[in-house]
Amino acid sequence: MRRFLLLLLFAALALLGVLLVNTLRLPNRQLAAVPAAPAVAVAPDSALAHLAGALRIPTVSRSKYADTDTVPFDQLQAYLQRTFPLVHQQLRRQTVNHYGLLYEWPGTDPALKPLLLLAHQDVVPVLPGTEGQWTRPPFAGQQAGGYLYSRGALDDKLNVLGQLEAVEALLRAGFRPRRTVLLAFGHDEETLGQRGAAALAALVQKLHPQLEMVFDEGGLVKADGVAGLTQPVALVGVSEKGYLTLELSATGQGGHSSMPPALTSVGRVAAAVARLEAAPFPARLDGGVSGLLAYLAPAVPFGKRLVFANQWLFGGLIKKSLAATPSGNAALRTTTAPTIIRGGEKDNVLPIGATATVNFRLLPGDSVAAVLRRVREVIDDPQVQVKMLGSGRPASPVSGTDNAAFTALHRTIKSVFPQALVAPYVVVGATDARAYAHLCPQATYRFMPVLMDQAAIESLHGTNERLRPSAYQDLIRFYAALIRNT
Repeated sequence: MRRFLLLLLFAALALLGVLLVNTLRLPNRQLAAVPAAPAVAVAPDSALAHLAGALRIPTVSRSKYADTDTVPFDQLQAYLQRTFPLVHQQLRRQTVNHYGLLYEWPGTDPALKPLLLLAHQDVVPVLPGTEGQWTRPPFAGQQAGGYLYSRGALDDKLNVLGQLEAVEALLRAGFRPRRTVLLAFGHDEETLGQRGAAALAALVQKLHPQLEMVFDEGGLVKADGVAGLTQPVALVGVSEKGYLTLELSATGQGGHSSMPPALTSVGRVAAAVARLEAAPFPARLDGGVSGLLAYLAPAVPFGKRLVFANQWLFGGLIKKSLAATPSGNAALRTTTAPTIIRGGEKDNVLPIGATATVNFRLLPGDSVAAVLRRVREVIDDPQVQVKMLGSGRPASPVSGTDNAAFTALHRTIKSVFPQALVAPYVVVGATDARAYAHLCPQATYRFMPVLMDQAAIESLHGTNERLRPSAYQDLIRFYAALIRNT
């Protein structure tokens, strides 16, 4: 027994030694002593007025393109030409499908691969009936209480206007980039970007088959931190989850509701949905969370750092902790979200058919075929038909954090947000960047240079979407610095 206890003690000490060594050897991936980005010669009030003017143009995209009012998009193009004269005099401007915009600023060294900056002109509709809940009308572009309120103030006109503002200022200062700079502004990102980003990407590929970096919206500077940190964290999207929608359908006997069968078509479909929700996809740290934790680990308290540095042992604990919140759970796994269920027209008549629509967001490493196969296995009912709606797509390639492009981006973030920790993560939504990722699979990044707390984040696509004027100045300075740094 004594020998066994000694062996157990030695094993425990050895394990503790391994844990401590891994923790103490954990590299600090944050850049230090980065000089502040230079100021940009832009009058703050004028820049904010330019943005407010664009926000007053309701470029709302609808799910069916035929339902989209295109007049505001014409108005926005005319507005941009008036507002940024140097951009439109000195950069080559092309259009695709009339409203997609591509600007090309030739560099002095044509041997260098271009930098591509993305943003989108369209915004989501305001939910009918909620207009009165806005502090200021959703398309008025008005300020109140230290914020600029409007649909598009965060998603995504601030990036369209901010990029143009930065380029206009650099042109005014006589700056010329060594590397060609491209600006691509789609007009239907909120409805999957087929007319905008997809067509623009095809044009970019013809002009420049290889790119140095693709940069789009996605992450942000989270003011209240993540993983228990109180300092800001700049979340840089290195990939985005894939997308798949399935329709589950079942057929049963119709008839009067007074004599129902043991299992109706509605019940069969509902049971299939319930089985899917009860059997979520496995949680994985290798889908993006491990990289996030590696970048943040040196800044957390020692106990948590020890856990982050030894994911091989504490992986289960990390997964359980993250899975407790919807955002953390989405970062860990391919998610299952029933969104629509249909069946029946009258309360006393059994429907013959019933359907359910289920949306999946695929973690890197999960293929469309594998998700479809697992869904059928979990449902395990041959009388439930499973059909794909659309083609589906896997997650985008995972871009690197050990290349020159990411280093330039990292340096730029630190030069504008010196207190922020930079960390890679996987974007759980969708951006236009997915259409361009094949042109630059190792350096496609998704980040919005805006410091936001949780309340502001929740206003995206919601009520009272708003932006602090000072944050807009930081955004313009960021884009000017990124162009210089690359």
